[in-house]
Amino acid sequence: MNIGIVAAIAYGLLAVVGGVLGYTQGNSKISLISGGICGALLITGGVMQWQGIPWGLILATAVSILLVIVFIVRLIKTRKLMPAVLMIIAGLAAAVAMIYQLQFSISA
Repeated sequence: MNIGIVAAIAYGLLAVVGGVLGYTQGNSKISLISGGICGALLITGGVMQWQGIPWGLILATAVSILLVIVFIVRLIKTRKLMPAVLMIIAGLAAAVAMIYQLQFSISA
């Protein structure tokens, strides 16, 4: 298992847990739904790459970048550091790891 797969699955789990926490603490159904969908897409992308399906990591990278953009906009609008900063930092780290892994997949 490579770093891109680990990053995709870990960020997916973080998105799911964040969605559940957003629902339980703030009664936000949107957090639950979006966290669940984005987390499922990230985990699916990681598992697909693990099984040798090359576009799984591309899917996970795209979702990570989308989440980073969404949380940057959310941070600007609300000026609340949590959970935006956590998701931005984790998303950037995951995206960098996945892009790094994609470079090796493409060149191989």
